[in-house]
Amino acid sequence: QVQVVESGGGLVQAGGSLRLSCVASGRTGSIYAMGWFRQAPGKEREIVATINWSTGSTYYPDSVKGRFTISGDNAKNTVYLQMNSLKPEDTAVYYCAAGSAESGEYDDWGQGTQVTVSS
Repeated sequence: QVQVVESGGGLVQAGGSLRLSCVASGRTGSIYAMGWFRQAPGKEREIVATINWSTGSTYYPDSVKGRFTISGDNAKNTVYLQMNSLKPEDTAVYYCAAGSAESGEYDDWGQGTQVTVSS
């Protein structure tokens, strides 16, 4: 099992920036990718960014492309999400998750960190 802990959320004005951090521990050798997801009140959880641990390739949905950047240091089992030009609609609980090479799924999740963007 992999333990995942996020940090770095908070309150920011629209147009501002925040950086989230996520540290994985435990069976980190089983990780093939790390991802950031978010869930706003009354909405389904959605993907924000992913990074392949081996290739470094990244994915962003259109809603955050050009504003958010995911980066990772797999020697430290740490992944970051730099969020710029934040909008009120980015307000959500942000979760970090570890993708298992065995299942191909994001099996291990952090507790989440609140990001609130005021207008």
